[in-house]
Amino acid sequence: MRKLFSFLLVLSTTFSLAAETNVPFKRTEDVIYGRKFGTALTLDVFQPEKANGFGVLFMVSGGFFSSHDAISAGTYKPLLERGYTVFAVVHGSQPKFTISEIEQDIHRATRFVRHNAARFGVNPDHLGITGGSAGGHLSLTMGTQGAKGNPDAKDPIEKESSAIQAVACFYPPTDFLNWGKAGEDGVGFGPTAQFQPAFGPRNATAEGRQILGKEISPLYFVTSNMAPTLVIHGDADRLVPLYQAEIFKKRCEEMGAPYKLIVREGKDHGWPGMDADMKLFADWFDEHLRGIKEAK
Repeated sequence: MRKLFSFLLVLSTTFSLAAETNVPFKRTEDVIYGRKFGTALTLDVFQPEKANGFGVLFMVSGGFFSSHDAISAGTYKPLLERGYTVFAVVHGSQPKFTISEIEQDIHRATRFVRHNAARFGVNPDHLGITGGSAGGHLSLTMGTQGAKGNPDAKDPIEKESSAIQAVACFYPPTDFLNWGKAGEDGVGFGPTAQFQPAFGPRNATAEGRQILGKEISPLYFVTSNMAPTLVIHGDADRLVPLYQAEIFKKRCEEMGAPYKLIVREGKDHGWPGMDADMKLFADWFDEHLRGIKEAK
């Protein structure tokens, strides 16, 4: 657990390159978006002084472990500068919760933000999502599998859609069944064994891993109408190989899905200067959420 928490803190620090941001904003901490087995699920809301009326969910996740302590205002500076309201989402963590269960937290968080759009001053019909590594996976999951709400639900939040309108993320896992090459099993086995608890008991057998792998891999849910997606990935990544982004690109091309891949030469799982890449994410959201075609 300590190793996973350290990984998440390093990821957050790499993103931000600074502890704070000089962009004026209001931060509302520990907003409860749901409950799980009596435990509150929370998010922090960062509202810039000059808000543009659009929201982006940031997945606070590394190794499918999430912590409020890893939330960093500096990480979101490029988004806040453009006026985006940022929702830093903390989800249930492994080893207690599996990836499948964690994904449900993100559906819930998206529905919560959409239901409370007026409260936070954002457009409910144009929400973006971002993150890196496990947070990138969760972002892709929502971009490919956001779903309609349940009209018969007693909870009004569950009546809302969890669909996302734009995705921009760093080095996400896309296909656990083909990790670094075709046929390489990454369902908590081999390359991803260090994160085994996140996959749950079904990864105990080859058959179980095959079934689970398809369920949790965004690649198998790509459609022509998925949310426009930007991925930035280093070609020297030793944790999530570039192969993951490349096979996702191929599937998107086959399906006619809107996808852009930017490869960073010689970069591993995180690199100095990612704040500049976050500006590219802001450009992406400007185009696909706000309809501004020319990047700033």
